[in-house]
Amino acid sequence: MMSKLLFTFPALLCCAVLMGAEPGEQTQLVPDADPDNLEQIPSVNLVLNGRSTDVMVENPDNPLVLLQTNRGDMVFELFPTEAPATVNHFLGLADGTLPFVDPAIGQQVMRPFYNGLDFHRITNGFLIQGGSPNGTPSGNPGITVPDEINALSLGLDRMPVLDRDGVPNPLLGIRSEEDFRNRVLKPLYKDMNITDSTILEARAGQVRERLESLSIKDLYELEGYRYSQRVRSRAPAAGSLGMANHGPGTTGSQFFITLTEADWLTGRYNFFGKIRAGENVLQTIARTRVDDNDRPIETISILSVTRIRMEAL
Repeated sequence: MMSKLLFTFPALLCCAVLMGAEPGEQTQLVPDADPDNLEQIPSVNLVLNGRSTDVMVENPDNPLVLLQTNRGDMVFELFPTEAPATVNHFLGLADGTLPFVDPAIGQQVMRPFYNGLDFHRITNGFLIQGGSPNGTPSGNPGITVPDEINALSLGLDRMPVLDRDGVPNPLLGIRSEEDFRNRVLKPLYKDMNITDSTILEARAGQVRERLESLSIKDLYELEGYRYSQRVRSRAPAAGSLGMANHGPGTTGSQFFITLTEADWLTGRYNFFGKIRAGENVLQTIARTRVDDNDRPIETISILSVTRIRMEAL
């Protein structure tokens, strides 16, 4: 086991790891792409939760999906030009055309995946999450979809991990020295093959140089993320639809809907849609009482996830 000293930032490299910086400062994220002039936004008319509703969309050619829950219905616009594989994966699971492994029998099946599952996580002011086949954070469908993120379009290559005063970029969400050791130093030492305090002391200057030049894109790539320039990504906003994961290359079936901008998720999750109607339902679900593990005390069920066929409108 590596010595404790290995993950203690030496005084020689003391870059003030400091709490107090608020998320969003010193970042230049690509904003959500909603046009400013609402009169120019295309719209379609739907009957949602018993009422006729005009749903504004960015592109009428983008897929719309209806997510029905036992608390009401929501409509999402998906972005296939930004995350084509993710959109196809999500729709394939939703409509039952994509095979997955049923955890109850351990065999591959084909049926609408999301019908009857629950939202198993609700974190106040942050997100609601569902799509786990066994109702736990570790549930997965036995298949994955690649990470579809363009770090360059998000500007992550231009965001230093540390500013000139040695303060970590707020986008990283670092709140303690332990966070800094685990999120920054540990992957950096691994990449530099620094395995003990003797090597660290001998290479302190090199570590310092790497830290001073390290971008958020560089850091995430050290963690294992692989980025693509074939898509254009946007930063999450309130109401963004993203796929959950447990690290690089582990995106399966679980999805989440953000309740805030959540910019600290940028560059690590496939975002592939945005809520377009039913925000009141989202907020109702978000206010559900939860236990100490953020699990809803009352069951919040996903009745179905279906694509809205525009020709039928």
